[in-house]
Amino acid sequence: MLIDRYQKAVEDLFAKVRETQRDNIVKAGKIVAESVANGGCIFLSGICHSIEMDLIYRGGGPIFYKHFSYNLNVESPSRPRDRSDLGYERPGVAAAKYALTQSELRPGDVLFVSSVSGRTAKVVDLAYEAEQLGIKVIALTSMEYAAKVDPVHPSGKKLYEIATLTLDNCAPAAEAMLDVDGIEAKFAAASGIASDYIMWSLTSVAVEELLKKGITPGILKSANYPGGNDYNKTVIEPNYDKNGY
Repeated sequence: MLIDRYQKAVEDLFAKVRETQRDNIVKAGKIVAESVANGGCIFLSGICHSIEMDLIYRGGGPIFYKHFSYNLNVESPSRPRDRSDLGYERPGVAAAKYALTQSELRPGDVLFVSSVSGRTAKVVDLAYEAEQLGIKVIALTSMEYAAKVDPVHPSGKKLYEIATLTLDNCAPAAEAMLDVDGIEAKFAAASGIASDYIMWSLTSVAVEELLKKGITPGILKSANYPGGNDYNKTVIEPNYDKNGY
């Protein structure tokens, strides 16, 4: 059955992550812990279609993860015209830098970003500008995918060539894992489930490292469980506001 093939593919994917990414996962967790211990903040930008939301303000998760996003809306309705002569080629140059400088991010903070292909223009530009500002960038990407595509950022680089540290989500090129008879496209995306696995794995490292430093990170309780919301509001949030963890 297809369900069995899918579950086996996921098991193999997780095994590959464990075998190839353990060292970098540990490094990432230590970077997070070091930043938190030094008063830094940890921001999660879009990770594989909003996987980051599985870690932000979740029961059983640390309060130090915060969301980062930005958007620039431009309205200029007119008839379609050729703009190729204008030379506006750099993607997001003003938006990414402006967003970062107007945000709460500071040098020494950590920003997680993600592009499975490693060449998504907006993501690469965000990583590029963040690095210029002294922000540590941890990227999630598929190295197999990135190896088969050309960069589109003006720097001529892909995400893994810019980030402070890159974590390979081990997704195959073009994302999907399984051939299915009668369907042209492959089935079952790999990057999301692998990225979630990686993020919780490195979070476990970060929590352990903080405890070694004598710092007890705030771990949220489920808000819908009796007493959980009160605990979060009276204990965890005030401590985060005061200490950053």
